[in-house]
Amino acid sequence: MIIKSIKLENFRNYDSLDLNFENGTNILYGDNAQGKTNVLEAIYLSATTKSHKGSKDKEIIKFDEEESHIRTLLDKEGMEYRVDMHLRKNKSKGIAINGQHIKKAADLLGILNVVFFSPEDLSIIKNGPSERRKFVDMELFQIDKYYLYNLNQYNKIINQRNKLLKDFYFNTDLNETLQVWNMQLVTYGNQIIKRRETFVEQLNEILYNIHKNLSGEKEELIVVYEPNVKEEDFELKLKSSQEKDIKLKMTSVGPHRDDFCFMVNGVDIRKYGSQGQQRTAALSLKLAEIELIKKVTGDHPVLLLDDVLSELDSHRQNYLLNNIGDIQTIITCTGLDEFINNRFEIDKIFKVSNGIIESEN
Repeated sequence: MIIKSIKLENFRNYDSLDLNFENGTNILYGDNAQGKTNVLEAIYLSATTKSHKGSKDKEIIKFDEEESHIRTLLDKEGMEYRVDMHLRKNKSKGIAINGQHIKKAADLLGILNVVFFSPEDLSIIKNGPSERRKFVDMELFQIDKYYLYNLNQYNKIINQRNKLLKDFYFNTDLNETLQVWNMQLVTYGNQIIKRRETFVEQLNEILYNIHKNLSGEKEELIVVYEPNVKEEDFELKLKSSQEKDIKLKMTSVGPHRDDFCFMVNGVDIRKYGSQGQQRTAALSLKLAEIELIKKVTGDHPVLLLDDVLSELDSHRQNYLLNNIGDIQTIITCTGLDEFINNRFEIDKIFKVSNGIIESEN
């Protein structure tokens, strides 16, 4: 998998941008708030239809403009693909693959696979459950389009059920309608629970050795899925929590409240791990993500490193850089530091300044 080029129009702080990438390591450097991360965000959108920041389309479009365009050209197993994305302030985005409009965003998934690694990801272990769910969801989106469909349906039903719970307080005749939403919630929710269980099993098979090597054979890392409710109990617990949900005016049971535990040598490092242990585990997760995508898709993902090297110590930097040699990598940083220049070959260098990017080689 290689991204050959990307073109942007009215995207964030770019009026117009046209970049050609090399197969190996590409560096975008410049001061903060100049637009480096915006390029990676555009690539991530081209792969997943979503912003890694969780931004809405209207927030991404350049100020005072009504629409934005992303055109990404990539090479996948010797075949060329062009992904066109049209963002509009007041309408849903339009997506085309090789000039053919697609009706469902899920049809894009699997065309371009990326792994995004930013300083925020280093805090995934110690942050709240929603951040850990987001990590799992974003990885599953790329390797399982049915998971995306089930999760989207589940979230729609949650919103409908929560709205009904607010109305139920004033109109108890809505009980029959509530039971219909309950049945649908269980149907889609159980699919999510089942897939998350499988994902954690797949991840652990790869993660164990990566983390052991990264920690100098000192630590063993295991991810434990902590479902809010088990598949076989979901329907019963949803019914038993109905009175509580009516009082709270929200759904209190289901996979939207799941969590994931990270155990190092039997210790839950969410609560008791040092910052070093948490960061090492986060790095292990990202490296395992690369290998999992390779295993599931049979292709290499594109690695996007957003100013993350400066957040890692020299040991973790070395381990990361030594394990990405065979995939295309696009790195943002504030300067061409000596540790980058001397550690591995750079194929292309771009300087980013106030929405203008110039190639330096």
